[in-house]
This record gives sequence, structure tokens and C-alpha cells, in this order.
Amino acid sequence: MIDFWLAAGLLLLVALSFLLIPVLRHRRAQLEEDRTALNVALYQERVAELQTQQEEGVLDAAQMDAGRAEAARELLADTEDVAAPRVSRLGKPAPLLAAILVPVLGLGLYLHFGASDKVELTREFSQAPQSMEEMTRRLERAVAAQPESAEALYFLGRTYMTQDRPGDAAKVFERTVAVAGRQPELLGQWAQAQYFADGKKWSDKIQALTDEALKADPKEVTSLGLLGIAAFEGQRYQEAIDYWNRLLEQLPPEDKSRIALQGGIARATEKLVASGGKVAPAPVAKAAALLKVRVDLAADLKAKVQPGDSVFIFARATSGPPAPLAAKRLTVADLPATVELGDADAMMPQLKLSNFPEVQLVARISRAGKPTAGEWIGRSQPLASSTTAPQTLTIDSPDK
Repeated sequence: MIDFWLAAGLLLLVALSFLLIPVLRHRRAQLEEDRTALNVALYQERVAELQTQQEEGVLDAAQMDAGRAEAARELLADTEDVAAPRVSRLGKPAPLLAAILVPVLGLGLYLHFGASDKVELTREFSQAPQSMEEMTRRLERAVAAQPESAEALYFLGRTYMTQDRPGDAAKVFERTVAVAGRQPELLGQWAQAQYFADGKKWSDKIQALTDEALKADPKEVTSLGLLGIAAFEGQRYQEAIDYWNRLLEQLPPEDKSRIALQGGIARATEKLVASGGKVAPAPVAKAAALLKVRVDLAADLKAKVQPGDSVFIFARATSGPPAPLAAKRLTVADLPATVELGDADAMMPQLKLSNFPEVQLVARISRAGKPTAGEWIGRSQPLASSTTAPQTLTIDSPDK
């Protein structure tokens, strides 16, 4: 912060110079006024001396006039370079008072409204922390300075978890969800922290968090891992194996946590067999969904649309997030047309057709090119995402 305050001090000196220059100019003007007053006094003294000499008869009238004229010329010569005095409406103390108040008010306003704490945090984060405790302190100050920063809250929660402080982590993740929204990953982190904060006791709250996370993203890794742990602790070994197998499918081959996860599956298998149970075969992976749909325009609408109008064709879950699961874009000139909507057209990796059992097909005409609003629309009845038979969709209704 030293360089920051040095720069602020230099700027303050520049500002003060504009206030102090009038004061210095006033002092110079005062000196000039004092010199002029002395010259006038000398002139008056010379004139009085000439008058005395005239009264004593030493000088006649002509000599008196000549002497007075000479004294006047000397006075003019001494004062001709002196500028006319300028009167300040603010008075003499005003610039000095302003020179004192400006830095005091400036410092006070900066300390109240400024961001010196954020400047200091930026400088700190530019250097690597020397310990985990130092990183924690930095993140805590960052959260205090920026309470609406979801990133700072998230990393602070993760740091608390690495320090075995699940209670603090749960509170931080709850705040993160309030700031960033109920994203599946955040819900999973919150549920995990709450589970360990409650002494590894499952609760309705934790169940609701994991259910919500997996409903939005069936492949949310933290929730899958947590459900596997809870099932293992509750001696529900088959459930633990199923959850961990699902998690294993999401991890890349080079992920180091795969070894620990496979070890957990092996221990759960041993305990299940030892208790007289039998490991159920792994469910067959879902085939990628692929819907074929032929889109056409109702006959009475053909005269009301233009060839360049956009046509958005998409599938969305009948029960789930409102975002499209797969989408294609055409124009009215392309109709009628047959398109395919599948997992490869997913708008987001976690929102695939195959992740939702039932979907609805929608086709919308938008003259403005907006997929969320248009003039005409066509909707299908709900159908299974595994449907293989070709579908027909007709755009025939106003989009309300």
C-alpha cells in the first residue's frame, strides 16, 4: 500500500498547489502595496517641505510648482510598474482554510466510501500464500469486503472443508446458494458439508438437497459420492455400490480419485457378500436418445409468415428444468423439414434427452429471431425420450 499512498500524496500536493498559489500571490501584492504607500508618504513629505520653503520666502510660486511637478514625476516613476490590487471576495483566510479542509475531507471520504481493503486484498492475492491458514484469512477478508461474491464464498467453503470445519463450510455454502442460485454443484457441496457437520447423521434436509441437485443434474458428482457414503455408513451396501458406480462413470480415466472409489466399491461388495447378500448386476447404460420429427406449417398460416422468419425446434422436459434439452434452428423457407434431436444437441452437458424420461416437442416461429418468444407455435403431446418412431409437429397456434 505504500506506493498507493505515495501516489495519493502527490495528487494531494498538486491539489493544494492550486489553493496555495493565491495565498503566495496575495503576499506579493501586499509587498507591492506597502512599497506604494511608502512612496506616497515620501511624496507628501516633499510637498510639505516645498510649502514651508515658499512660506519662508525661499521659493517663489514658479519654483514651488516646478518642485511639486518633479515630486509627482518621481512618484509616478516609482509606482508605474505596480499592478492594481485585486480584492478577493473570499477573504484572506479562505484559501488557507480550504488547504486544510481538502486533505482532511478527502481522506475521510476515501476511508468511508473508498476500497482500500479491496486494493490490499488484490495485492495479497497476487502473491502465493505461505500456509493454509493465511489463505483462509485472505478468503475471510475477501468475503467480508465482497459479501455478494459467489466465487469468494465458494472457495472459502471449500477451504473450510479441507480444514475439517464442516459446520462453518455448511453456513458458507448456504450463503453461496443464496447469492448464486440453487445450482446442482453448490447444493451438493452444501449437503456434504451439512452431513459431516451433523456428525454423519442423515436428515431430511440433506436428502432434499441431494434430491434437488440430482434432479437438475443426474450426474452431479458430490451428491453421488455423498449418497454412497451415507448408504455405506447405513450398511446399505448395494445402494453404496450403485451410487459409486454412477460416480465412477463420470470421472475421467486419469482421475486419481478413481482408485479410492474402486476400493470403496470393493469393500462394500465384501460386506454385502459377508452379510449373505448378492451384488446386483450393474444396470445397462442408457442408449443415447434420438428423436426424429417432421415440422410443417399449417395451411392458413403460410400467407402470414415470411420466408426469412426463424423457426426454433426443441425438446424440453415435461417435468424438470424449463431450459431446452436439444434444439435446432431453421427458417420458414426450409419447411416442411425433418430434423433429429438427440443427446449430441444438448444445450448443456447435464441436460440431455436421455436423462429425462418424458419430453415435449415444440416448434416456434420468431420474426425477431428470439427462441423464447415468437408469433406462432406448435406443441406435441408428452412422449418418452426413448421414442424411436418419427413424430409430426405442426405449427398452427398463436404464441401467447
